[in-house]
Amino acid sequence: MRAQQYIESDSHQEIASLLIPIVDKLLLMPNVTVAEIVPVAQILPVANSPEWLLGDFPWRERNIPLMSYELLNGHAKPTINSRSRIAVLNTSGEDEDLGFIAILTQGLPRLARVTPDEIAETKDAPHDTYDDMAVSWSGELAAIPSIVRMEQAYLKARHNF
Repeated sequence: MRAQQYIESDSHQEIASLLIPIVDKLLLMPNVTVAEIVPVAQILPVANSPEWLLGDFPWRERNIPLMSYELLNGHAKPTINSRSRIAVLNTSGEDEDLGFIAILTQGLPRLARVTPDEIAETKDAPHDTYDDMAVSWSGELAAIPSIVRMEQAYLKARHNF
């Protein structure tokens, strides 16, 4: 799928998006994908969970699974520092009980107004398992993450804990 297809439609020629910093990478997501960016607070450990599941994060009177995008993709575990935040993401609705998942960020996201003329797929850029696509937007390299694959990984793994 071409990068332009992510944002082209009859009614939208510009998509309000966020560039979310993680270790060594930026993730590009439409604003509607991100429910909220919140400070890192208490993270509740989950027994017998995979390493990429950092724990449950209490948010709006429910526990949200907090994942490491880096560990999901086989990279080193990110550190939590003063700039870290948690990005709470809307899920696809594949599981009615799982309305949200969260990822650890390495800083505050930046707003990005994405238009078809400014975005292009970069086939020669590194592409991780949980990336839908590597793109160049206004001269910056970013990855469009696969929320669906992240959600499926969690749903598959949760049967073991």
